[in-house]
Amino acid sequence: MVVAVLCVTSVVTGLVTAAPPRPGTEDNGLSENESATLWSRDADDYITQDEYRQRFGTNRSAVHQVANGTDITFTRPPATAATWTRNDFEDLNASGPDTSVHPPHAELESGVYIEDAHATIFAAQPSTRGHLEPGKTPLYVASNGTIRGLVDYRVRLPNTAGNTTTEWSLVEHDITAVRVQQDGKTIAETNGSHTPAIDYQIDDDGRVTLTLEADIRVRLKGPQTSDGNASTSVGYHEATRTVSDSIAVEVYDLAAYSYYAEYPDGDTGVAVFQSEPWQGYTLTESNNKSVRGVWRFYTARNTSWDTLIRSNRTETASVASDAIPVYVHAYPSEIGPRAEPVRGGPEITDTWGEERTTPRPTIGENVTIGVVNQSYMTTAGVAVRAETVDRDALQVAGIVRGVNASVTDLGGRSARQLRQSSLTVETLRQNQSQTTLRIELQDTQTNAPIALNDSERQSLLGTTLHGGYITIGDRRIETNASGVALVTIDEPGIYTARYHPGSWLGYNPAYVSDTATVRWHPLTTLEGWFALFVEVGWQLLPFFVMLYAGKRILRMLGPEEIFQRNHD
Repeated sequence: MVVAVLCVTSVVTGLVTAAPPRPGTEDNGLSENESATLWSRDADDYITQDEYRQRFGTNRSAVHQVANGTDITFTRPPATAATWTRNDFEDLNASGPDTSVHPPHAELESGVYIEDAHATIFAAQPSTRGHLEPGKTPLYVASNGTIRGLVDYRVRLPNTAGNTTTEWSLVEHDITAVRVQQDGKTIAETNGSHTPAIDYQIDDDGRVTLTLEADIRVRLKGPQTSDGNASTSVGYHEATRTVSDSIAVEVYDLAAYSYYAEYPDGDTGVAVFQSEPWQGYTLTESNNKSVRGVWRFYTARNTSWDTLIRSNRTETASVASDAIPVYVHAYPSEIGPRAEPVRGGPEITDTWGEERTTPRPTIGENVTIGVVNQSYMTTAGVAVRAETVDRDALQVAGIVRGVNASVTDLGGRSARQLRQSSLTVETLRQNQSQTTLRIELQDTQTNAPIALNDSERQSLLGTTLHGGYITIGDRRIETNASGVALVTIDEPGIYTARYHPGSWLGYNPAYVSDTATVRWHPLTTLEGWFALFVEVGWQLLPFFVMLYAGKRILRMLGPEEIFQRNHD
C-alpha cells in the first residue's frame, strides 16, 4: 500500500512501520499456530479473546493467544523461518523500466542510462544468527543453501539535444546474469531475474563473504553524434552495470568428538566436544534420551525489509513490503544445559566451554526471551552419565537447521577406565582441644594411592583439568604422593570427608566419588575427661567453700547457745 507520494525529486515520504501479518491470514505454508511463533520482534500488546473476536470477527488458537502476549522460544532451530521466507519471497516483485524498487538499506548505483540500480540479498538460508556476546553476532549458514535477492533498476532516457527531431526510445533491457560469489570466486550462477533464488555449495568452512552479483544491460535508440555535434541519423546505444551486495557469514560445519567411560555400576559416561555452538546430542537410536547445551532459539523478521522505496524520474515513495524474510536466532538461555527425560534420563556430570559476556544488548527491542543476564559458559563440551548409550546412534545436532553430525570415534584414545575409590579417615592424635585426622585415598582395584596434588599428572587432553580434591568441614584438601592428607580440627562434631574426583575425561584411570565419616569430641580422650573434672571442680568450688563455712559457724556457736538465743 502506498502511504504518500510527493511530487518533488529525491524526496522520500514518511517511512511505513510495517507490522507482521496476522497469523492465519496469509497462505505462506504455515498453520496459524506456526506463523504465530515467528514474530519475536512484534509489540506484545496482549488483548483478550473477547476483544480479539470483536476486532477481527474470529477466534484465535491457544498458541496464537500466548504469542500475542509474549515470544515463543524453541529447543531446536525450527523450519518455520525458512518455510515462511521461501513462500513469502514469491510476493516480492520489481517494477517496470521507469521505476526502481529497493529496500531502504540498498546500495544504489547509477550510470549513463541506468539509474538506482541495485542487487540486495533478501535471505540466505538455512542459517541462524548467533548471539554470542556484545559485538559478536555471526550469521551461521549451512554449506549447502539458497540465496534469494532483489535486483532492480530504472532506465534513464536522455533529453533530446540541439535541433534534432530524433527521439530517444528504449529498445530492450534485461538482467543478463546473476551470480553468487564466495570471497570473489563464483560458486553459482543463473540466468537473469529480478528475484533470483540461487542454490549454492561452499566447500570451505569458517568465515567467508558471500556476494550476490547481477549484470544489467540497457539498449536505447537515439540520435547519433559526429564530432560532438548532433546529427539527424539514428543509432543504438548500450550501457551495462554490475551491481552487488555482500554479507559476512560463518560456514557452519560440525565435527564432534566423543569420549567414553564405564562406571563401576555399569553406567556409561559420554562426553562430546564441538568447537562451534551446537544444540546437543542423542544417546539412543530412538532419540528418547538426549542432552541439550546452553543454546535456545527464537525467530524474528529482518526489519530492514519492512518497507520498500519506489523511485522514478521525479519522485520517491515508501510502501509496505509484501515480502518479509524471517531468520532463526540462537541465544544462551538462563535455563542452561538440560538432559531429557528429566526423570530417569541421563545425568549431566560436567560441562566445558568459553566464558562469555551476556549478549542481551544484541537481542533488540520487543524480544521477550530468557537470555542469560550475566557471563555464561558456551558448553562446547557436555559430559553425561546414563544407563543406556548406543554409541553407533550417537548424533550431534547443530544450531543451523538440518546441519547434524555423527560423532567421530577417536579409537583407543576415547576410552577411559573409571574405577572405584576408597576413602578412609582415622584419628592420628588428639588432646582436649583438637585432633589430627589422617585421610587416605586409594584405588580400590589396585590399592595404589591416589595423589591429588601431583602437578606432573598431565591431563590427557593437554588442558588444565584438575584431578580432584577432598572436602571435610569447610576445608578443601589434597592428598600427597602417598595418597595421604592430614587435617587438624578443633570443634567437636561429626565430620564427613568427601572425595570430589576430577573429570574422568582428562585422566586414565579416573575415579568415582567416595565418602568417610569420623566423630570427635574431647570426652573421647583421658585428657578430655581430666579437663572436664577440673572444669567442673572449678565451677563447684564456691559451693563447697560456702558449705564448709556454714558448718564451721554451727560448730563454734554450739547447739545449747543456739537454743538459748532462740528462746530469749
